[in-house]
Amino acid sequence: MRTNRVAAVAVALAFACAGGAYAQKKKGTKPTSEDKKENKEELGKKGDTVAKADIDAKSGSKLKGKATFTKNDKGELVLRVEVSDAPPGEHAVHIHEKGDCSSPDGKSAGDHWNPTKMEHGKWGAMGDHYHLGDIGNLNVGPDGKGTVTLETTKWTAASGGTNDVVGHAIVVHGGVDDFKTQPSGNAGPRIGCGVINK
Repeated sequence: MRTNRVAAVAVALAFACAGGAYAQKKKGTKPTSEDKKENKEELGKKGDTVAKADIDAKSGSKLKGKATFTKNDKGELVLRVEVSDAPPGEHAVHIHEKGDCSSPDGKSAGDHWNPTKMEHGKWGAMGDHYHLGDIGNLNVGPDGKGTVTLETTKWTAASGGTNDVVGHAIVVHGGVDDFKTQPSGNAGPRIGCGVINK
């Protein structure tokens, strides 16, 4: 009887170990929501930096920040915009036509960068009805910090082509992009601006 009991315990332990190993293997093959969140937070921190911009305060704001363009292993450009000392809430972020942030209000950067001559809209909209400079909205927390990222094959860096981001400007706005109002989403004043360089 004792031998049977020991054998039963051994079998049970073997199944438990096998089950644990299977669960661990399954967990490793399919990312959890926490994994995805961590990956999103790390987006744009790895890879070769091919372009960048230092974002300075405009229109009386205290905002400061940086934009980096890296190339990932899928051949995409990954933009990461990070700001600090910004007003809490959502703020539109766009690439503007001119690489000129010299004016106090940032208007020297001109209109949205729009080499495809499309109407303003939300990135990824059906029919490509958006500017190549329509990045979206950045959420700034109570601590004044915020980050927005974007991966795309629609941009190049230092290629000299019409879709080259270098020589344009990253602009952070005081308001939210509504993705509808033409030509710029009714995004409000320009509170940050940085020229994109190699």
